[in-house]
Amino acid sequence: MEPKRIDRRRALLAGAGACTLWASQASRAASVTAMQAWPLNAPQRTGIHDVAPAPDGGVWFSAQRSGHLGWFDPATGKVELIGLGNGSSPHGVIQGPDKAAWLTDGGLQAIVRVGWPDRQVRLFKLPDGTPYANLNTCAFDGEGNLWFTGQAGVIGKVTLKSGEVMVKDAPRGRGPNGICTTPRGDVWYCSLANSFIAQIDLKTGESRIVEPPTKGQGARRVWSDSQGRIWVSEWNSGQVSMHDPRARAAGGLWKTWKLPGDSPRTYAVYVDDKDMVWLSDFGANAVLRFDPHAEKFDSWRHPREAAGVRQILGRPGEVWLPESGTEHIAVMRTA
Repeated sequence: MEPKRIDRRRALLAGAGACTLWASQASRAASVTAMQAWPLNAPQRTGIHDVAPAPDGGVWFSAQRSGHLGWFDPATGKVELIGLGNGSSPHGVIQGPDKAAWLTDGGLQAIVRVGWPDRQVRLFKLPDGTPYANLNTCAFDGEGNLWFTGQAGVIGKVTLKSGEVMVKDAPRGRGPNGICTTPRGDVWYCSLANSFIAQIDLKTGESRIVEPPTKGQGARRVWSDSQGRIWVSEWNSGQVSMHDPRARAAGGLWKTWKLPGDSPRTYAVYVDDKDMVWLSDFGANAVLRFDPHAEKFDSWRHPREAAGVRQILGRPGEVWLPESGTEHIAVMRTA
């Protein structure tokens, strides 16, 4: 839905370069949610893809087109680009337990660590002879090791103590996409091409497949809530679904909800610190918040056409959105 009113006080206080700001009152949540967005005033088109909050209050983003780790300062609108190497094309970015930025780089066929604040770049290359993996996203398990997906059909691990990189063929071949970690330290991923989610055995790297109830739904991203339930964005079906592994004895509990609108295309999913589920809908060019308790959606349309939010990530009170289609970065601030 369109914003109901403009918060002029916030507009006057917005940081440099802010181009949009609006607010919507969500009565059942008893809080105000506002969106603010900035153009990325970088010296070149970055191809912003994924985002991750940085430890200094800034926001990292993967610059897939230009081959950089980007850093954005919300207070000033400043953008810094850190080169990752010749041929770089990063996809995912997250903050590690060491406060560094970790990226999946399909161009370099490597996991990349950028120390923070020293900006030192270190590559963890896939083993020699590994076919092109089309690296996608990554997550740290409860033991501090990094797991990653490759859409060409691989699951991998970086053991941080040794620096060893392991790659395994994914079940059913191509498709591994989003990946996440639960509060217990378990790692789950999804397959876009084969429409399943799976839990990784952290000792062997093998996958335990769990089939969603909707066939061919196109599971694109996954995220865990505070209870360890796995939320799935379904690209083909335009749905969001939830799997509760605690109900494994009964085959696992599933619940599914269709996004509002005529032709939703659910891309990103993220669960915030209040266990609200955030989603991006390419069909409606909107960001949505789903309340699992009320089982209802709030929706905010982007003011720019084809925003293309491919990942959502945040920290308490902030939900960050990379607009890959418009070279903007946006935030939803939750009271």
